Amino acid sequence: MTGFFHETAFYGTDDDFLAHAVPFLEDGLRGGEPCVVACSEQNTALLRGALDRTGVIFRPGADQYSRPSEAIASYRDLFREHTSDGAQQMRVVGDVPHPGTGARWDWWARYEAAANQAYAEFPVWGLCPYDTRTTPADVLADVVRTHPNIATTPGTHEANAGYREGLAASPQLPDVLEEGVPLLELLDPAASAVREAVGNAIEGLDLDEDAAHDAVYAASEIVTNGLTHGIAPVRFRLWAGGSRVVLAVTDHGHGPSDPMAGLVPTTETRSAGLGLWILHRTCDYVSMGRDADGFTVRVSVGGQT
Repeated sequence: MTGFFHETAFYGTDDDFLAHAVPFLEDGLRGGEPCVVACSEQNTALLRGALDRTGVIFRPGADQYSRPSEAIASYRDLFREHTSDGAQQMRVVGDVPHPGTGARWDWWARYEAAANQAYAEFPVWGLCPYDTRTTPADVLADVVRTHPNIATTPGTHEANAGYREGLAASPQLPDVLEEGVPLLELLDPAASAVREAVGNAIEGLDLDEDAAHDAVYAASEIVTNGLTHGIAPVRFRLWAGGSRVVLAVTDHGHGPSDPMAGLVPTTETRSAGLGLWILHRTCDYVSMGRDADGFTVRVSVGGQT
C-alpha cells in the first residue's frame, strides 16, 4: 500500500464491531504490520478479549483524540517512527469522538476530512468504526462524506460513492454561554487593547493561571487574524461563566482557504495557520465557519464545553 487508505464502517452491536475490527487487525498482524488501536474503553476491552495475538499497540482513545490537532501530530509521529523502521504498511482502528460520546462534532468533522491529506504520505490503512446506536444521523452523514472507502459489511472494502473531497465545515453551534449578554464586546479593537480588556474581564473568574493565559493569548490571536486576514468590521465578544470563557471574533471575510488551517503547523510567516494551530493545541475547543453574520472563530477555554 502507498498512501493513506481511509475507511469507515458502521455497526449496531458489539458483535458487529468485532466482526469488522478483529479480522482487520489479525490480517495485519499475520503480515507483520504494526497495528494500532485507539478506541473507547469499552471497545478496547472487547478487542483485548477477542484478539488471540499479541503485538497490537493499544493507545487510550481519550488521550489519542483529546484534540484534532493533537491527534494528527501524535499519529504522524507514530507513522513516521514505524515507516522509518521499515514498516511497509500500518493499520489503525480508532474511535473518533462525536456528540454521542460527549464531544463537539464540527472540529472532529474537520479532522475526518483533513485526515485524507494529513496522513497521505504514509502507508496506513485506517478504519474508523461508528456505532449507529450512539452516533447522530447528521454525524453519520458527515462520516460518509469524509471517508473515501467504506466497509459495508465485515470483510468488504469498497470505494465509497458518497465521499466528497473537501467537506465544508459543519454548521457552528453557539455555546450555551452565548445565550447571555457578552461580558465584553469590542469593534475593530487593536490586539493590545484586547489583551488588556480580556485580562481585566477575567480577573475575578475561577480560572487557573494557564487557562487565564490561554484566554488572553487566544483573544489576541483571533482578533489579529480577523484584522489581518478578514474584512472589517471585526467584532470581538467574550462570555464567561464559572471556570470557563468563550471568545468569538466575527468579520466579513471568507476565512482561511486551506482546510488544514489550525490542524497542522505552518512555516509561512504571513499565514494565519501557525497562530490557529497554537490555539488548537492549547484551547479546549476551537471552531471556524461562516453564518449569516460573517466568518466566526469561536474559542472555549477552561472547564467543559
